[in-house]
Amino acid sequence: MIEAFKRLDHEGRKRLFRTIATIFGLEADIAPRRNAMALETASIVPSDRFSKDRDISPKEFLLKKQPRTDVERVTCLAYYLTQYREQRYFKTLDISKLNTEAAQIKFSNPAKAVDNATSYGYLAPATKGNKQISAGGELFVDALPDRDAARAAMLNARPRRRAK
Repeated sequence: MIEAFKRLDHEGRKRLFRTIATIFGLEADIAPRRNAMALETASIVPSDRFSKDRDISPKEFLLKKQPRTDVERVTCLAYYLTQYREQRYFKTLDISKLNTEAAQIKFSNPAKAVDNATSYGYLAPATKGNKQISAGGELFVDALPDRDAARAAMLNARPRRRAK
């Protein structure tokens, strides 16, 4: 095991360590939670996060997640690009092409759907006009199709605004 860890860079070691801890249910034993929000978020994220089937098609993925609105579908497609196609940054055209590949109804206005997903906090701006899925967006899609858990994930992920 140690030899396998030595061959990886720092980020790779952390990722492999977390994966192994999650698989064997050691997460709570390894690092104490820093706050109550981390505990709430941990209960929302499914434990099979690292054991996903990487060969799932976008069509199957959307059937499994059951997005109801254009904004939810954009978020699910962004999640798919990030997790299954390893494309962290994308443009609206990438989302539209993946939507077509998934045999979904065309967006009436893809740019508006992407802008709305960004304003809801599911997507975040990236460099050179690209977008990327936000941490809250990932939690939201992870929790789907359970709507209550998805809503709770987004409420916990959004920063609290202070009153003036």
